[in-house]
Amino acid sequence: MIDRRLRIHAAALHYFDAVRRSGSIRAASRQLNVASSAVNRQILALEQEVRAPLFERLPSGLKLTAAGEVLAGHVIGVLRDAERVQSALDALKGLQAGHVDLVTLEGLCHHIVPQAIERMNARYPRVTIGVAIVQSADVPDAIADGGAHLGLAFEVRAQPGLRLIASGTYRVGVVALPDNPLAGRDNVTLNDIRDQAVILPKENFANRAQLDPLMRNAGMVVRGRYEAGSIDLMKQLVLRGLGVALMTRVGLEAELAAGRLVHIPLRHGRAGVDRLLGLCARAATPLPLAAEMLAHHLSEVLAQTP
Repeated sequence: MIDRRLRIHAAALHYFDAVRRSGSIRAASRQLNVASSAVNRQILALEQEVRAPLFERLPSGLKLTAAGEVLAGHVIGVLRDAERVQSALDALKGLQAGHVDLVTLEGLCHHIVPQAIERMNARYPRVTIGVAIVQSADVPDAIADGGAHLGLAFEVRAQPGLRLIASGTYRVGVVALPDNPLAGRDNVTLNDIRDQAVILPKENFANRAQLDPLMRNAGMVVRGRYEAGSIDLMKQLVLRGLGVALMTRVGLEAELAAGRLVHIPLRHGRAGVDRLLGLCARAATPLPLAAEMLAHHLSEVLAQTP
């Protein structure tokens, strides 16, 4: 992809940001398509200007010093503002161009994210989009360090540097084959699946911490017959008749619509067991226009997804 970012700020800031992201002069030079020596000169010049080293030179790569962390906070804001200005100028030209980086979870890439991207493409075909798959716990850092404009994940912890743009509530339920005895029920409890093989998400899923105390309270062993770190694997185990899974409908949309699987809402006491899916961004920096467009379409899909 051609780099169309505005160069209204010193090249040294772009070089510094590339080194910060990659942790290596050589890797940054490949990203920037310039010589390693040119990148190194820019970093040395910056260090001379701020009168402090910006990176620790370690065997494993370059790590930001305290001074580097301070400069990084400034650079992230500057470059994000430059993207916003570029997006606004593109919009004035009628191009509606730009680039958006989104960090999200694997399961959200089955329906929610592709549907939003499809809508974006229909209206803004010049906008490019990059999607990185991470764990929920890594979303705040990816946004804070400027690695992404938007983050979409379950149970992202609130913190001062983040703002919530949109959210949706999704019920945890028992996922089973259509011929399972529980399939016709309006809801089930953990006691109802006590004698069935249970497929649980591994600890990399945010809802595992939510399920463990519920299972303890129900007098169940906090171990599944099978535990998986992937929605696809959990789904495949259920489809093969190896047990029932505890999860939301997210990532199962095609199988549920085709009638290959059923999702029975889980009840704990008188209440359901819900998970919050949130779309968030950096609190301190306005979104570029292209990112605002994608946020709008993601919000639409969240509102329309059961």
